[in-house]
Amino acid sequence: MNTEPEKTPEDLSGIAPEQQQAPAPDTGERQEPTAEEIAASRIKSLEADVLDAKEKMMRALADAENTRRRAVKDREDASKFAVSGFAKDLLDFSDNFQRALAAIPEELHSDERVSGIIVGLQAMDSQLLKTFEKNGIKKIEPMDEPFNPNFHEVMFEAPIPGKPGGIIIQVVEAGYVLNDRLLRAAKVGISKADSGNHQVDRSA
Repeated sequence: MNTEPEKTPEDLSGIAPEQQQAPAPDTGERQEPTAEEIAASRIKSLEADVLDAKEKMMRALADAENTRRRAVKDREDASKFAVSGFAKDLLDFSDNFQRALAAIPEELHSDERVSGIIVGLQAMDSQLLKTFEKNGIKKIEPMDEPFNPNFHEVMFEAPIPGKPGGIIIQVVEAGYVLNDRLLRAAKVGISKADSGNHQVDRSA
C-alpha cells in the first residue's frame, strides 16, 4: 500500500511557501497623475475657455451690430417723420383751400374776372400736392377699393344694389401717408353688406 503523502501546489511548483511573494498590501493611496496627463487636462480646460470666450465675443459683436442698426433706423425715422406735425397742418390748409374752390358757384366759372382767379387757385392747389409728393406725402385715393382699417375710417354705410359689402363708395375726406406711414386716415363711406353676410371689420 502506497503511503506517500499527497503533494501540495507548493510542492509541484518547486517553490517553498516562505519563498513565494505575498501580494502588495493595499494602502488606499491614489496614484499621482503624470506630467503628460496634467498637461493634457490643462490644454483641454484652456480650449473650453477659449471656445466660451469666442462665443461670448460673437454674441457681444452681434448685440453691438443690432444696436448700431437700430440707431441708424431711429435716425432715419426721425429724419423721415420729424415733419409729420407740420405736414398735418399743411393738410388742413389744403383741405380748406379745396373746400373754398368747391364753394365757388358754377356760374362764376364763366365770368372772365373770376375764371382767371379760379385757374390760378387750382394751379396753386396742384403745386401744393406736388410739393407733398416731393417730400414723401402721398394722397390716399381709395374710391371703389375694399375697406382697409389701417388706412380708412368709416363715416357711414349704405346698401348699393349689386355691390358687395365693404367697398368704398365715397371719399368724404382724403387720407395721406408720410413715407408709407399713415399720416391721416381717409374718411370714407362704404357699401353695406346684405343681412346675413360677413360684416366689415372696422378695427385697425
